[in-house]
Amino acid sequence: MSDDGIPAPEGAAALIETDYEIGQDNITPNVGPFGLDIHNPVFLISGLSIVAFVLVTLAFQEQSGEIFTHLRNWLTQTFDWFFLTAANIFVVFCLFLIVSPYGKVRIGGKEASPDYSYGGWFAMLFAAGMGIGLMFYGVSEPISHFSSSFADNAGTPESWAPLAGAAGDAEAARRLGMAATIFHWALHPWAIYAVVALSLALFSFNKGLPLTVRSIFYPIFGERIWGWPGHIIDILAVFATLFGLATSLGFGAEQANAGLNHLFGVPVNDVSKVLLIAAISGLALLSVVAGLDAGVKRLSEINMALATLLLLFVIIVGPTAAILTGFFANLKAYVIDLPALSNPFGRTDDNFRQGWTAFYWAWWISWSPFVGMFIARVSRGRTVREFLVAVLIVPMLVSVLWMTAFGGTAISQIVNDGYTAVSDAALELKLFAMLEALPLKSVTSLIAIVLVIVFFVTSSDSGSLVIDTITAGGKVDAPVPQRVFWAAFEGLIAIALLLGGGLGALQAMAVSTGFPFTIVLLLACYATWRGLRSEPR
Repeated sequence: MSDDGIPAPEGAAALIETDYEIGQDNITPNVGPFGLDIHNPVFLISGLSIVAFVLVTLAFQEQSGEIFTHLRNWLTQTFDWFFLTAANIFVVFCLFLIVSPYGKVRIGGKEASPDYSYGGWFAMLFAAGMGIGLMFYGVSEPISHFSSSFADNAGTPESWAPLAGAAGDAEAARRLGMAATIFHWALHPWAIYAVVALSLALFSFNKGLPLTVRSIFYPIFGERIWGWPGHIIDILAVFATLFGLATSLGFGAEQANAGLNHLFGVPVNDVSKVLLIAAISGLALLSVVAGLDAGVKRLSEINMALATLLLLFVIIVGPTAAILTGFFANLKAYVIDLPALSNPFGRTDDNFRQGWTAFYWAWWISWSPFVGMFIARVSRGRTVREFLVAVLIVPMLVSVLWMTAFGGTAISQIVNDGYTAVSDAALELKLFAMLEALPLKSVTSLIAIVLVIVFFVTSSDSGSLVIDTITAGGKVDAPVPQRVFWAAFEGLIAIALLLGGGLGALQAMAVSTGFPFTIVLLLACYATWRGLRSEPR
């Protein structure tokens, strides 16, 4: 046993076995009715709470919508500083580990080798972490920031001197719009994911503890993680994951419905969205039953191929030179403006700090148990440094390129071509409006809809596998009916929230579950540091 109270990976096999067995006594499968693996209160409390939530929301849709709207506004306005401060801590913590001696620690032990190639690994972590969001916001967010900055720069903080005077200045507005967009999709969200993924991988693969969120807190709570402190942590993780996923699935349904209306005249209404969520959840169920390698991995690779194809198409037929030069210019603008953008007490306007940034950080945090556990499961054999560089830097650069290509093309259409359809379109239609001005518009719009749907499926089936693991106490091979249960209820939650308040309700629940889980992540940083201290380097 190390001085941190964690079983040492070598020279203390008996201690590892003892600690692991103590945990196993509490996660022994207890297969109940319908083949569900009910091992402790986590499954029962989570399942019953979710069922009750869906029923109440559907029964009182109008009242629920008002409550959800008030809840989101109160949380983002009151605790915006907390979300921004916590996200900054996660970035600093990850960058510290990359350059520290702890970066040499290998996940799974010194002799561990990677389970997946770099290509398969990148495809899975990226498809799970950002898919639907990039499709939904790739055009809409740069245009939103550009348009508001171009029209009125009253909210521009004095610390952004190069951006002062953005009103009426297209180039300054473009720079501000792209820097603000990249801020929401670069280091901070991936640092949030990395904290959860690294801590789960370390305590599961190196310390021999079950692959569940409670294991992270062994250095803090010791054997109490097998009792109610651990149950509460896992229940919070389940709620955060379910509502974070529901938010993304709701965005996907909105955009897919808008795209189908744009191409085929499918009506945009609640019935269409419900049918879409039901149909796509059915596809996710098939992938869940197929398992990680046969289902999730294959769909993730298909996703990456289609996304790469669409990205290359936009770069080639769009303003190619502007996109390629804009990639470096936007990256530079992001780095320069990062201190002002990430300042919790800065002078950015309230809408940007609360309506955009605080919501984004809460959304990413609510996704972190799902994405973090999924990344942990596929990252055995990587060193801490290799892991963090891959999870932070590579997806960040891809996100910058994606936003530059799609957002930059849309801005160019407005500024250089006078094409205003993209700025006039509804949020979920901006991507299709941008593609409308490019060649092969019908083909590319269809590919975009397919991408949204497949990202929808990969998010749902990956999330189901993760929730299944948490509620089964870290078991990665829980019964199939249990996976089906969670995949079905992800879709039902998305339907309930869409009917009970639309996108505002989806965002409210992501923020409300992300808030308490932010505290969990801050404690996870401390626990991970203590865990790494006990590892041989």
